[in-house]
Amino acid sequence: MINLNIVAAGTEEGVNPIVPNVWDMALVLLGFVILLFIVVKFIVPMFEKTYAERTEAIEGGIAKAEQAQAEATAALEEYKQQLLDARTEANRIREEARAEGAQILADLKEKAAAESARITEQAQVAIAAERQAAVVSLRTEVGSLATTLAGRIVGESLDDDARAARVVDRFLADLEDHSSASNTEGAKQ
Repeated sequence: MINLNIVAAGTEEGVNPIVPNVWDMALVLLGFVILLFIVVKFIVPMFEKTYAERTEAIEGGIAKAEQAQAEATAALEEYKQQLLDARTEANRIREEARAEGAQILADLKEKAAAESARITEQAQVAIAAERQAAVVSLRTEVGSLATTLAGRIVGESLDDDARAARVVDRFLADLEDHSSASNTEGAKQ
């Protein structure tokens, strides 16, 4: 009932309740324009600034992440290269050590062979010297015995050194001829 009364009262005055009042519309429109001005002038720039900051932060974060990824990739490649270089260097050092070991072994063998040859040569020289000394000693003893024996056989003394030396030399020459002749006959048989 109340609603009908309001509608009836509005139709009596000649005012249509469906059509708004012009002053009300102007006031609402003025408030809307002021509110729109405030929103456009102050609030939208703040939103735009915040949006730009967030966009920049996100893009900066993405750029930093991409840069970090690129640095990590470069570091990984550098690490791989260093590892490859280290392995190459280790192989080179190992090969040098093997070659050096082989060279040292060859040098030691060469030194041992030279030392062995030197010792053998010294032994041969010593043997030859001892043989020569033995031959000289034997000649002296054989000569002395031969002289004594010849003196007993002949019945006269052979104390003269020159005569004794001739007798000894002749005896040894005969002895050498006799031994070389027997060696030649032994070789023929």
